Amino acid sequence: MSRVSFYTLGCKLNYAETSTMARDFEAQDFEVTPFGTPADVTVINTCTVTEEAERKCRQVIRRARRANPEAFIVVTGCYAQLRPEAIAAIPGVDAVLGAQEKFRLFEILGDFSRGDATQVAVSCIDEQAPFGPAYSSGERTRAFLKVQDGCDYTCAFCTIPLARGRSRSHPLDPTLAQAREIAERGYREVVLSGVNIGLYGQEHGLTLLDLLRGLDRIDGIERFRISSIEPNLLTDEIIDFVAASDKFQPHFHIPLQSGDDYVLGKMRRRYRRARYADRVTRIRERMPHACIGVDVIVGFPAETEERFENTYRFLNDLPVSYLHVFTYSERPNTVAVERLDALGGAPVPKPERARRNKMLRILSEKKRLAFYREHLGTVRPVLWEGDEKDGWMHGFTDNYVRVRRPFDPSFDGRLTDVRLAALAPDGSVEVEADAFVSLL
Repeated sequence: MSRVSFYTLGCKLNYAETSTMARDFEAQDFEVTPFGTPADVTVINTCTVTEEAERKCRQVIRRARRANPEAFIVVTGCYAQLRPEAIAAIPGVDAVLGAQEKFRLFEILGDFSRGDATQVAVSCIDEQAPFGPAYSSGERTRAFLKVQDGCDYTCAFCTIPLARGRSRSHPLDPTLAQAREIAERGYREVVLSGVNIGLYGQEHGLTLLDLLRGLDRIDGIERFRISSIEPNLLTDEIIDFVAASDKFQPHFHIPLQSGDDYVLGKMRRRYRRARYADRVTRIRERMPHACIGVDVIVGFPAETEERFENTYRFLNDLPVSYLHVFTYSERPNTVAVERLDALGGAPVPKPERARRNKMLRILSEKKRLAFYREHLGTVRPVLWEGDEKDGWMHGFTDNYVRVRRPFDPSFDGRLTDVRLAALAPDGSVEVEADAFVSLL
């Protein structure tokens, strides 16, 4: 039996697509082995959101070659779509496949015979690009279901529309069928994934709310989460639906990117800070216990020190639970690079970008710990995961508090009610001993 290994960089959407490719290999009688162990084929699924993501991709390619000098190395994903020639020039790469080609891997590469030159198959991403359904299946408790791909927005800093094309979705019935398949495989939680899932269904005359209502009726799945949704697409109806649902968890991740209206305008974002604050207020009114995560970018060219301070104060005052902080990096073919003069500011020096990133990461940790402390003493449902670390196992509450208990393999995949007792040294929350009530 031939062996294949995978390495995935970037978002949960990439992980869902990697899992689908792995199932395709298994259908061709390949054995999937861990990255770095002996393999005949290695597939690297890449990201291009930041310069750092591209650097990691190049590093992983070199690691793959050192681990398996004779392996056939395939590089695909967003970095491959946007810069195939650069990847093809890296020693050891045997094939570069674009976003649409990753699901036609066997058709294009056949028996993975190495040629005299790197094979490159990257077609143009346009509005006719088909939707490639996918879901991840790498762990027992949680699956990531791809429901949408691409994006119709033109944010000044982002290359994703160039790499993945226009927004497109899986129709409702096939999406629900995939959810039922996930349920049959024994998964307890499903995370809805996509590039801009608030745009789900527009080409089918549907809305994201239609999808949520359909998924809510699926038997066998106890939990659903919405991975990330733009604030201008997070409607009152969606918030109210989640508040009333037994299955959709009180957890929202809402990209902000900047807390300064001038910067938001130059970023070409489709909302301003008042709209964002209104969405947070609506969630807190309907679900006071909800977890709210935020994406934010520091160092965008229009972000002066004063405008960064506006962002910091806005986030400090906002009742959110944690931040994902990204440092701006210049992406080729984006508005922020090609029309820098129109942004009304000069590039922010990289040391200053790093300083701002550190400030917001410290703020994020303060927010997270405050959110955890707020829920100490309360009883919440937890889905336990089977991995052992230093004698402990971990899980997440419905509102995304990470908790731990002494390792017991019988709890793997179980949903239990627990009382949150105290902050743990590893940053999670310890649960009260002997207070595990199964919800099975």
